[in-house]
Amino acid sequence: MKVKGYLYAIISAITYGLIPLFILPIKQIHFSLNVALFYRFFISSLFLLILLKYKKESLKINRKELMTFGVLGSLFAMSSDFLFLAYDYLSAGIASTILFVYPVIVALIMAIFFRERITLVTAISLIITLAGVYILSTKGRAFDINFTGLSIALASALCYSLYIVKVNKAKVKASGVKTTFFSLLFSAMYYLLKSLLWKESLILPNLNLLLDIAIFGLLTSVVSITTLVYAIRYIGSTPTAILGALEPVVAVLISVFLFHELLTLQLIVGITCILAGVLISIVFASNKDTEESKREISC
Repeated sequence: MKVKGYLYAIISAITYGLIPLFILPIKQIHFSLNVALFYRFFISSLFLLILLKYKKESLKINRKELMTFGVLGSLFAMSSDFLFLAYDYLSAGIASTILFVYPVIVALIMAIFFRERITLVTAISLIITLAGVYILSTKGRAFDINFTGLSIALASALCYSLYIVKVNKAKVKASGVKTTFFSLLFSAMYYLLKSLLWKESLILPNLNLLLDIAIFGLLTSVVSITTLVYAIRYIGSTPTAILGALEPVVAVLISVFLFHELLTLQLIVGITCILAGVLISIVFASNKDTEESKREISC
């Protein structure tokens, strides 16, 4: 189960890191992000509805589950909202990297409110990955970043952190697919409400944009969130959050190779630090699981 959990977390991080690949072209043509994101989440929920029907899983939920799914959907939608707004002030790679402070927020929330112990290895892993984030946010020897963009990206990280903790601590019996379905459905409702309040047209200009949004939703919502939910259930909030370090790495690489952001030594060192932090966490956890298995066998 642990191996599955780490695999799910890696898949979730990589697919979520693909967001700039889809969202930047939408911003470049000045199409409404609220409308685009409504279709992203709505189409994604339809994909999962088909899967739930195929699995013959009931869609019935009680009042408590309704509240939980509403909170999850709102948190995920707000995280996306803040992240894409941060793209207006920071490069996609840097904004996605700043989002990565969420493992620290998750670890602190779990430690303060749920008394989860932060191990020395976890602390070292977080310090190394944060060093990578800092390096990516500096120019020369100075911390040089747009503070408005930084604040917005941090707000995105906070919402994402609360989403992860809520998934971990929510006492619902729904499967990962069902949880993801309702999370996406409520996220779609969030953006539909925004679109209506802003009086934006829901009409898409062409079928190509619809196809792009459908693929966008399938990869960065259906695949990413479903694997995230299962990863949290198998290995917990903190390890899943640490493995999320792969998200900014993917986002930075996309920004460099597809959107012509310069690949500097600073970027390379920052990415290396982030990957090192992830590998330390994985290797330690693997060794710990092996030792525990040996003890169980010897007993």
